[in-house]
Amino acid sequence: MSASAAAAEILTKYEPVIGLEVHVQLGTKTKIFCSCPIEFGAAPNTNVCPVCLGLPGALPALNRKAVDLAIAAGLALHCRINPFSRFARKNYFYPDLPKGYQISQYDQPLAEHGYVDILTGEGKKRIGVTRVHMEDDAGKSIHDGFKDSDEYTYVDLNRSGTPLIEIVSEPDMRSADEAYAYLAEVKQILQYIGVSDCDMEKGQLRCDANVSLRPRGAEKFGTKAEVKNVNSFRYVKMALEYEIERQAELLDAGEKVVQETRLYDVDSGRTVSMRSKEHAHDYRYFPEPDLVPLRVSEHRLNEVRHSLPELPPDRRERYVNEYGLREYDAQVLTAARETGDYYEAAVRVSADGRATANWVVGDLMGLLKAAGKEIAESPVPPAHLGELVALINKGELSGKLAKEILPKMFEIGDAPSAIMEREGLKQISDSGALEKIVDDVIAANPKQVEQYKGGKTAVIGFLVGQVMKASRGQANPGAVNDVLKQKLG
Repeated sequence: MSASAAAAEILTKYEPVIGLEVHVQLGTKTKIFCSCPIEFGAAPNTNVCPVCLGLPGALPALNRKAVDLAIAAGLALHCRINPFSRFARKNYFYPDLPKGYQISQYDQPLAEHGYVDILTGEGKKRIGVTRVHMEDDAGKSIHDGFKDSDEYTYVDLNRSGTPLIEIVSEPDMRSADEAYAYLAEVKQILQYIGVSDCDMEKGQLRCDANVSLRPRGAEKFGTKAEVKNVNSFRYVKMALEYEIERQAELLDAGEKVVQETRLYDVDSGRTVSMRSKEHAHDYRYFPEPDLVPLRVSEHRLNEVRHSLPELPPDRRERYVNEYGLREYDAQVLTAARETGDYYEAAVRVSADGRATANWVVGDLMGLLKAAGKEIAESPVPPAHLGELVALINKGELSGKLAKEILPKMFEIGDAPSAIMEREGLKQISDSGALEKIVDDVIAANPKQVEQYKGGKTAVIGFLVGQVMKASRGQANPGAVNDVLKQKLG
């Protein structure tokens, strides 16, 4: 049986129940409770101070920018922002946690009761967001030499104290594909509003996945396993697919799924047991004594709300309704905020949303991909692309010539009108100027002329093509058609 067939058979018997915990590094310049800079790749243990080293007597001071970014994330995820929230100490020991506790939020988080809409094969589905809370990050342990006789673990505390938000979803996802779509939507929203770059290679977005199986039609959840610290959307999907299959095999054999924490091993494509979790870990939470409760005024909340840009789902819907775009084109144009901004700037010049979308999604993105550039680095300003579309619509430039001009615009950065003027590429629409070319084509193709006059009118397409060829693509096809029909009676 193929892997896809086996997966389909599992889903006829069992329903996966998936919830995700997403940790996101906030895009501040300094840490959450001190003024140490956040600098990826800095020399180990150089961006540290008594506060993030957890030295006795050091007192934390909350980063206002981190709070504003966390509020923005909560609003963008349709959460209620609580006017009163509190930090707490989450006590546990790791070698890279110098304080012996993490400053987090527990029973009184910053934001609650939100949602994210995703697209599935059955249409739109709403995934609940339980809470968004703030916390500081731990340092980083680097293991070396474990395959040799000498074993070392190094600790780099540069990351200690980096501001995070944790986004906890409801267990509303029912497949690995839905989990992937949820992660992609959350990442896109947070990047759009400037909360985080969400660069997973730099550890700016990490994910823990909780998954269990229950028989189809059952209401009670099964025993869950937690897969920790997966740093790629693709690996999250693969880990969930493996875990669903593993748990199904246990249940089919009459065995029990053990509640535990597991890790995803990339090399083997399997999840492996990390530690048992028969009971909830006792973190001994208590209110952080060195920080006052966080109060968010209505004025401050409105300031953050009004600073938010249009969100990707709203932008996609507007592009479909306002410009008549296909859903696919709207998705591509809103994949990154910079792409949407470029497109709209071009439309302001072209006044043609659909044609501009075709040029951005097709020709321009093809040139950018070949050059290894992002749209923010495009040598073609949006106003120039909009001008190109406008010239086509005015009949001053044919689509064929435009496809020749755009690469030149990309190469040298000139406006299309300047290139047209310099290279004599303006479209010929005047019937008087076209008559000589049409007469030559009629004289050179007597057989097709006779076919047309004999009633085979479709042959006019061939004659138009010959005129376009003779004019080096500069003739206006519509005007050529009219002149030919007039000449041929």
